[in-house]
Amino acid sequence: MTKAYRKDEFDFFWNQVGKIDKRVKSYLEDAGFEKCARVYALVNRGRMMTSNIAECINGKLKRARELPIIEFLEQVSASSTYVYSVYDDGRKYIVFLDRRTCSCGRFQLDEITSERAIAVLKSKHVVDMKPYCSEFYYPETLRKTYEESMFPMPDKKDCIVPQEVMDEVVLPPKYKRQPGRPKKNRHKKSSEAMTLSSNCCGRCSYAGHNRHTCNFFPKED
Repeated sequence: MTKAYRKDEFDFFWNQVGKIDKRVKSYLEDAGFEKCARVYALVNRGRMMTSNIAECINGKLKRARELPIIEFLEQVSASSTYVYSVYDDGRKYIVFLDRRTCSCGRFQLDEITSERAIAVLKSKHVVDMKPYCSEFYYPETLRKTYEESMFPMPDKKDCIVPQEVMDEVVLPPKYKRQPGRPKKNRHKKSSEAMTLSSNCCGRCSYAGHNRHTCNFFPKED
């Protein structure tokens, strides 16, 4: 519900919350939707950027690349100079390049070029996609964050600590560290496709299992 880009999606999950626990629904209603929901936020909230945006685009255009050139162009066809219709998973989306908006809601709320807008820009042979992205994602904006000088801290003996800080008691963490070596790999989101095993079965030639666990052919008595 908090990550919804459209109000109709938010309303759908909002009704589900009321069915689960009405106390949570009343609490969020009193707190205000602008504090917990992306679609009602007073400022545009960003999202985590990953390095696999190219794989996402290729996955969306996988079916279209197998079509003839004319049918491929119809998948991403322009109705005017700045308004385009993009078909994705059997659904039609409207992309406005001049307004930098999309009917899915991600283009205008995240202020970063979505995969559907990138598909439209590539069809127009646009190389520089920087104007269609917020300046908060620019490398020079990130460098400005650290252009201020960092002054060294004085010696601990010269620090003047307030009495309320000295009286503060720091307790150990409530959670307990699990045994074993901690994982270093990135936690994948549910929207990312899971990578299947490269092993192939010797009986049916399909990936993901071996001949001992194959269920494609009926087992002999």
